Amino acid sequence: MWTPDHDALRGRVAVVAGATRGAGRGIAAALGEAGATVVCTGRSSSTGDAAIRSDYDRAETIEETAALVDRLGGRGVPVQVDHLDPAQVAGLAERLRAEHGHVDVLVNDIWGAEVLKGPPSTWNTPVWRHDLDTGLRILRLAVDTHLITSHHLLPLLVDRPSGLLVEVTDGTAAYNAGQYRISVYYDLAKVAVNRLAFSQGHELAPYGATALAVTPGWLRSEIMLDNFGVTEANWRDALSGSVPGHPAAPEGFAASESPRYVGRGVAAVAADPDRARWNQRSVTSAELAREYGFTDTDGTRPDSWSTQ
Repeated sequence: MWTPDHDALRGRVAVVAGATRGAGRGIAAALGEAGATVVCTGRSSSTGDAAIRSDYDRAETIEETAALVDRLGGRGVPVQVDHLDPAQVAGLAERLRAEHGHVDVLVNDIWGAEVLKGPPSTWNTPVWRHDLDTGLRILRLAVDTHLITSHHLLPLLVDRPSGLLVEVTDGTAAYNAGQYRISVYYDLAKVAVNRLAFSQGHELAPYGATALAVTPGWLRSEIMLDNFGVTEANWRDALSGSVPGHPAAPEGFAASESPRYVGRGVAAVAADPDRARWNQRSVTSAELAREYGFTDTDGTRPDSWSTQ
């Protein structure tokens, strides 16, 4: 049975931008599981400025994520940052330079538009009927944040060879090229993030660094589990429709994955001396699992994209 190497990334410094919950928390956890020091950034903090908290208004915080990193064997460092604010991200860069001197792995997992994208009943709304301010806010949260973060933090990654930039998105470049995704704004956001990995990979290659886009499959995020009234411990109950007050999950939910699964993919690439072979590519967590042999926390290798 596969088990993580708790020293694979010992001594490495990773920044997970958007580590409060979902894939970001799963990636931070898996990097910690491999022994890394993980700087966990996001807007929701138990001790920071309440004025910049995520509009999700949920309980998860960056401090919880950092504590999880610690429990798994790494070192978690929570830093409250609004990645739409260039001054705050510049301040993060200064702190990283002072405290760590260098960044080995940067993960751009900033999203924050889950509420704005709306429930399924609102999907497929044409652009001329879609609220313009909401749509533009989605793009700012999904794309501008990544650009601002890369601008300020990549200098810390390219000062020596072997750095890794991971852009987290929804759907591979190949899949999204032929599929309409929810709305013009959501569609554009997810295509753009894949392209960011491609274009930044072109710019990073001369410095011996690598960029790739990674997409999880059907993710059992905190929000998704709440939608079906289950937890990670009993998520399969959602398939039976037996949870009072909650809808049954579609059949495809059986192939869903925990956030740690995509995180283990990122950790595997970060530990791979030949990681440059992934440069400019767009891959799924399941593809990385097949390549590196890791499993989800329950020992399975789910692949929800194989049924798409």
